[in-house]
Amino acid sequence: MSEVKTNKRTLEGTVVSNKGEQTVVVQVERKFLHPRYRKTVRSHKKYMAHDAENTCNIGDTVRIIESAPISRRKRWVMETVLTRAEQL
Repeated sequence: MSEVKTNKRTLEGTVVSNKGEQTVVVQVERKFLHPRYRKTVRSHKKYMAHDAENTCNIGDTVRIIESAPISRRKRWVMETVLTRAEQL
């Protein structure tokens, strides 16, 4: 299978909620250097992503890719599950 080059953004994050029907909430964390104080700052943002098969569980690490608007707040689609969360 060949890789297809696309201009769509991809992000990796952790699933924090899967209560919606075909929807997961993914928290993406980014680290950057503070411009003045040169300290590493951690920032996070939550994205709602479309999960057509309802395969994600809380704690899974997933890759999401941007898409056309699916609903009022969903603009991302879950592409793959990178790692599964350990179930207790």
